[in-house]
Amino acid sequence: MAEPTAPSVKLYLDQTMAEAEMQPIAGGLAAVYSSRCPGKESPNEDGAALIPLGESSGLLVVADGVGGARAGQEAASMAIRELQHAVERALEEDLPARTAILNGFENASKAIQELGFGAGSTLAVVEVQDDTVRTYHAGDSMVLVVGSRGKVKLQTVSHSPVGFAVESGLLDEVEAMHHEDRHLISNALGMAEMRIEIGPSWKLAARDTVLLASDGLFDNLHTEEIVAELRRGPLARVAEALASHALERMVKAVEGQPSKPDDLTFLAFRRSGVNGGGAKTEPKG
Repeated sequence: MAEPTAPSVKLYLDQTMAEAEMQPIAGGLAAVYSSRCPGKESPNEDGAALIPLGESSGLLVVADGVGGARAGQEAASMAIRELQHAVERALEEDLPARTAILNGFENASKAIQELGFGAGSTLAVVEVQDDTVRTYHAGDSMVLVVGSRGKVKLQTVSHSPVGFAVESGLLDEVEAMHHEDRHLISNALGMAEMRIEIGPSWKLAARDTVLLASDGLFDNLHTEEIVAELRRGPLARVAEALASHALERMVKAVEGQPSKPDDLTFLAFRRSGVNGGGAKTEPKG
């Protein structure tokens, strides 16, 4: 596992990573993993980014391009780069992070539309300010905040017919995992009526873990399986387990278990003072 380096903007575009990369961000530590679908030769249509805003603030970002091959990869890359550029302009003009994020979504959606070949991209962003987080998303790349005892404290709703059916109680998670329309999304950057869902401001407890991921993770592991892994030790170990478990499901279908080969990208974050693979250890209690 690579050692953490000094905070700076980190973009993960069209990656095929053998292991997660550990990076300091927003007064904490993040584990980032992104790789194309097993056996796939075309580009990885997922992307991720870490964008520092200050010593104890920053943005955690995951995007999943749609449209196939280069179209999807270009849309995801455009989503992340437009967000980065919006943040850079906001910092120069001393604008709030919220303004930068919303501008990034809107600029990226317009730019993807102008590509003219029907591409699109999901975009999930977590704004970290000290011990507080807020989510922004369009599409079905999801965000979880999970406590040390496995409580799901925050979970975004996928912008898809299946996602809304689960939220309304019409489908349970098992039915949703195997639904024939699970791959359909109803909102994404590049759509004429793209909308940005802004979550509530949420205060993190010392041992909470924030997870952003493309559907390559959530289509192959049940939420309870993901939560179980997030509870188990340092972020480096968590990232290794999530990646290996999801990839195993993709390459070896087992009756009764989900198996949907896809690009896989996720980002897990914990605040400082929490065991993330370095010298710091988790507090008791």
